[in-house]
Amino acid sequence: MIAIKTPRLQLIPLDHSLLTTWAEQGRDALEIQIGLQHNTWEIEAFFQEETQMALQDYWLPMTKKFPFDFIWYTNWEIVLLEKSCSIGGIGLAGLPNDQGFTEVGYCLDKKFRGLGYASEALQYLIEWASQDKDLQYLIAETPIDNLSSQSVLLKNGFLQTGQKTLQQPKGMEVFTWKRPIQSSRT
Repeated sequence: MIAIKTPRLQLIPLDHSLLTTWAEQGRDALEIQIGLQHNTWEIEAFFQEETQMALQDYWLPMTKKFPFDFIWYTNWEIVLLEKSCSIGGIGLAGLPNDQGFTEVGYCLDKKFRGLGYASEALQYLIEWASQDKDLQYLIAETPIDNLSSQSVLLKNGFLQTGQKTLQQPKGMEVFTWKRPIQSSRT
């Protein structure tokens, strides 16, 4: 199984089969299949809806379409090694496009926020993604009132580039962010 290990976490990308388990049987079945201890995510309704939409409308179809590059199109479970449980998810919006960017997103269980886990997960996902020679920069969006998420991005070298209103959820104001990828690749 592909995974990224950090000092406190393991990031596990979900292939199409694991995503299908989640969609058809629920997170409990997914946790069992991966070998994790049970943890019910405590996340805001907006993130629950966004996660379900991503699962059905993006992760499942894209991992089926791109089975060899699925890691760029899926949710990576953020597993806390100390408890052997999933505490959230992180992922990318696909391989870098023609302009050399892709988007990153993440969500963390409320019980585990404020402890540096999101920053650590993002740092290591960036290091992994930076190995792709076509990746020039990452982009992200955060609700304007989500100071914790903004802090995670700042700690990982993102710069705020603007503000916009999302159509879904209706009228949500977000900051836009960008992080250049330093090429240490040969």
